[in-house]
Amino acid sequence: MRTARGVDLSRDPDALVDRLAAAYPGLDPRAARVVRAPGRVNLIGEHTDYNDGFVLPVAIDRGISIALVPTDDRRVELTLADDGDRAGFDLDRIGPKRSGWIDYVAGTAWAMADAGMPVRGFRGLLASDLPQASGLSSSAALELASAFALSGGVPPAAERMAVAQTARRAENAYVGVNSGLMDQFASAFGEPGSALLLDCRTLEHRAIAMPLDRAALVVCHSGSPRRLESSAYNERRSQCDAAVAVIAREEPGVTALRDVTPEMLEAHRDRLDPVVARRAEHVVYENRRVLEAVAAFEAGDLDEIGRLFSASQASMRDLFAISSPELDALVEIASGVRGVYGARLTGAGFGGCTVNLVRRDAVPALRDAVLTEYGPRTGLVARVFEVEPSPGAAVIRG
Repeated sequence: MRTARGVDLSRDPDALVDRLAAAYPGLDPRAARVVRAPGRVNLIGEHTDYNDGFVLPVAIDRGISIALVPTDDRRVELTLADDGDRAGFDLDRIGPKRSGWIDYVAGTAWAMADAGMPVRGFRGLLASDLPQASGLSSSAALELASAFALSGGVPPAAERMAVAQTARRAENAYVGVNSGLMDQFASAFGEPGSALLLDCRTLEHRAIAMPLDRAALVVCHSGSPRRLESSAYNERRSQCDAAVAVIAREEPGVTALRDVTPEMLEAHRDRLDPVVARRAEHVVYENRRVLEAVAAFEAGDLDEIGRLFSASQASMRDLFAISSPELDALVEIASGVRGVYGARLTGAGFGGCTVNLVRRDAVPALRDAVLTEYGPRTGLVARVFEVEPSPGAAVIRG
């Protein structure tokens, strides 16, 4: 949605406040605040986070903004700028999930209160330039933006990692998706110009500089939406847990697939269900690929990063079975474009987007190839857009 000045509404705090005042005529716009949280792309490390492994996400310059006026009535009401849909709940009677977008806000309120973080009511307007169900973590962006809004439009009264963990608990225990910490971490800790290496066991993390002078990050949206609650995401997690349970009987130091070496996996493969063994193989080698990708970024070896992207995509397609014909088509098209270092699906899979590392002068060729070839192959319309590494959740108008 664009404002009269041609700026996306979600990035225009003043326009958001104007729309908030129109949606809630009794509010004083002078008391309004605006918070924003970014989505993310994951460069490599898929389904490793809930296995205590490593991930390498990037917070991106697309996200969710909430303009709000704090209230003292313990009531939360939020209106979507796109279609005017309005939903709400009472902070003292949140109740069970409703199977709608408001669940992410209500779940965040529930998890924050349970963690002892102060929450208060507000009236708000939500705008987004982040495609939903795309694998770009719109749910985590909504949770982080909600945490700031529920805190009265200021940073929550906790360390950033605690806020990210609380948002993850909202998604796990309230919404019902057994995700890892990566998405909420990226939305909380994003840094301009950098990817973020996270050790999901120790929570150690550091910024990894991106070679943005040489290469661009390009997202290709398949036009095929992803819905985790109805997908096989939770099944994949159960299969990983099943592999750990079998291997740990003979290997006492194993508590997660993070602990399983390739040699260990081969030694116990005949005791694993074949499907479970394939799932475990993906995670074991994907963890290695994350660390190899970090080394390649630090060495400026973009060809090696491309090789790792390709190996990761093949593993997600053949071992973890989370790709799709649409995502495979996008990867195949991109791989045929001169100047594309690497392409792979990003996010949990089952639809959504690919992420592409592309020589800057090759971005137009990639866009043209996708827009020309993808539709005839799939019957869908793709979207192609560059993204930039961006800051984490913040107050953008206080």
